[in-house]
Amino acid sequence: MAIIKGKVYVLKDDIDTDQIIPANFLNLVPTIPEEYVELGTHALAGLPDSYLPFMKPGEKKAEYSIIIAGRNFGCGSSREHAPVALGAAGVEAVIAESFARIFFRNCIATGEVYPLEVLERLCDIFSTGDEAEINIEGNIIVNKTNNKTFETLPLGAAKDVIDSGGIFEYARKAGLCS
Repeated sequence: MAIIKGKVYVLKDDIDTDQIIPANFLNLVPTIPEEYVELGTHALAGLPDSYLPFMKPGEKKAEYSIIIAGRNFGCGSSREHAPVALGAAGVEAVIAESFARIFFRNCIATGEVYPLEVLERLCDIFSTGDEAEINIEGNIIVNKTNNKTFETLPLGAAKDVIDSGGIFEYARKAGLCS
């Protein structure tokens, strides 16, 4: 996928995996289709009340396909459920100044969301609800609300793994396993 379009949900610094998917939902098994959907309904349920709700009550998908955050997104525990919950909620990309390395690797391993890094503090420039368009191969994001363009860092070979649907699908397609 080269282009992602949609509404933006803005977060600040140090959003940890307990905020992305609280521990009491880790009993949901993402490989079971109904539980995958249920996991998505709890994405970002651990955020402080200072944030707008990410999910509308009764909805299965969020209205936001892009998250823009500050520094250290996905810090905390190494739970693989975090990027899976975001993907199940309909998030296609998270753009941040920096990621916790384990969260970044889990995004690639699961193939759920594109973790894109930026050098600018976009969480202070974008607002929740802004429309955006990401060109992953072109390494840009455009805020369609104010028509400003920003650069993202290239994903490199990680893009191919995410495009394949995660590390196992990538390995199968590459003939590395059966």
